[in-house]
Amino acid sequence: MKAYALTDVGKVRAMNQDYIYSSPEPVGSLPNLFLVADGMGGHRAGDFASRYMVENLVVYLSRHKGNGVISQLKSGIDIVNRGLYEESMKHEDLLGMGCTLVAAVAEGDTLYVANVGDSRLYLIHGNLIHQVTRDHSYVEEMVARGQMVRGSEAYNSQKNIITRAMGINASVQTDFFEVNLEEGDYILMCSDGLSNMVENREICQIVSGEGSLGDKARNLIARANQKGGRDNIAVVLVDPLGNGGDAPC
Repeated sequence: MKAYALTDVGKVRAMNQDYIYSSPEPVGSLPNLFLVADGMGGHRAGDFASRYMVENLVVYLSRHKGNGVISQLKSGIDIVNRGLYEESMKHEDLLGMGCTLVAAVAEGDTLYVANVGDSRLYLIHGNLIHQVTRDHSYVEEMVARGQMVRGSEAYNSQKNIITRAMGINASVQTDFFEVNLEEGDYILMCSDGLSNMVENREICQIVSGEGSLGDKARNLIARANQKGGRDNIAVVLVDPLGNGGDAPC
C-alpha cells in the first residue's frame, strides 16, 4: 500500500480549516486509516473542529479494539462527535462549530468508508471515476427530490450548504459503505475545495496519469488553485494494492 496526503490553504481563505490523516500502517487493530475533515465555523472554530475530530478519532482507534472495521469506526465517530459537541457548549467562541468527515480503511480487497458532510471519497480505475460517498448537502437532497438540476445556476450557488456535520449535535448520523478493490484502483479522498473546483473527468485524468502519488496530489491541488482556489484543499491519495498501475483517461 502507498499513500500521499496534502492540504493547501487555497487562494482566498486566510486560514486552512482542512485537516487530514494518512497511515498506511496499522492504527490499533485497523490495518490502516485515512481521514479528511473540513471545518466550519467563525474565526478558529472550524480549525478547532476539524483538528479535534481527526486527532481524537485517531487516538480512540489506536486504543480501542472492536469486532469489525465498521463497528470500530462507528463507535469512534459517535464518541468523538459527542466530545466535539460538548466542547462547543463549553466555549462561546466555538458555539456552532462543526466539520465534515470522510474516513477509509482498506482490509484485503475490501474498502470500508464512513462519511458525514460533503467531503468525498472517489474510486478511480483507468478512465473510470466513481464517487463512493454521497454528499449530505442541500443541493443533492433537492436533486434527489427532482427539485433541482445538478450543475444549474441554483445548484452551483448553494452547493456549500451541508445538511449533516460532525459536532453540531450530540449524536450524528453517519453513512457507511463497503466496496471491492481491484488491481489498478486508486482511492481519492478530498474536501470540496478540490471537488468544487476541478471536474471529475480532469481529476480522473490527473490521478490515472503518469507520476508518483505525490506528483498527482500536488497536481490536483495546483489545478484547484489555477481555477481560483476559493476554498482550502485537502487531498489523500491511496494506491491500496501498491501496484502503481497507471492508465490514461
